[in-house]
Amino acid sequence: MAQAIRKVGVVGLGNMGLPMARTLETAGFAVAGFDAAEARREAFSPTRDSLTELAADSDALLLSLPTSQIVEAVVAEAAPALPPGSLVIDTSTAEPGSTRRLQAEMAARGLGYVDAPVSGGPSGARNAQLLIMAGGNRPDLDRAEALLATLSRQVVRCGGPGAGNVTKLVNNLLCAAHLTLAGEALALAEAGGLTPEALLAALNIGSGRSGVTEVNLPRWVLSGDFDSGFSMGLMRKDVGLALKLAEEAEVTPALAGAAAAIWQESRESLPDSEDFNRMVTYAKESSRG
Repeated sequence: MAQAIRKVGVVGLGNMGLPMARTLETAGFAVAGFDAAEARREAFSPTRDSLTELAADSDALLLSLPTSQIVEAVVAEAAPALPPGSLVIDTSTAEPGSTRRLQAEMAARGLGYVDAPVSGGPSGARNAQLLIMAGGNRPDLDRAEALLATLSRQVVRCGGPGAGNVTKLVNNLLCAAHLTLAGEALALAEAGGLTPEALLAALNIGSGRSGVTEVNLPRWVLSGDFDSGFSMGLMRKDVGLALKLAEEAEVTPALAGAAAAIWQESRESLPDSEDFNRMVTYAKESSRG
């Protein structure tokens, strides 16, 4: 039987990695961190001076990074220092093809690899209420289960290596489309004399509801807060990866493709640094001509 995970190295101490590290620490794991940015290293203790130092003293590395290219570079540097039988758990939203290559490379080294992208934002990470979409070989998923359960309200096993990232990309493509359509729906409702609050009161007990109408609109849009911790740039990246996946599979998503085009067209008005929920306002104003 594989040894239980006790020592966890968290790589990437940003909006998601930092609260996940703190949640794991509170749950009793021995957690150390690493981030390329000094300011982020200072936000968590203990941190290590290098990836190799962190990897050498970890049963599992938990990655929370912005792109597949960075994930690949981190794994290439850390893997030689990982103890035999240790596990890499990547919570980044990454390219499924890249994930599958990394899993095969880790397996050849006698190491495990799980893709476990998350949904729920920084608040979900702080409160251990993430949804985790996990992909990997069963022994690796079994070993990662207790750690992932500590971070989440639910862990969904989606399939083999890369399946977690396929699921996350489909999820984010739907979310991006729902945000766009929600903005247009608000414009239509307001033109008909309805307030947004009155519209949502009906929608959210009807068949037109979605996670966007139930959570995003009241929490971040109608409140005016726009502080979800997830940016336009990150959503544009994920939408692009989803369309790349569709192209590789020879699938033509007409409606989702139209929504994706709007996300790209909005770049001049909504830079990558803006909160992704601002798409609702953009779509609402754009639909008014």
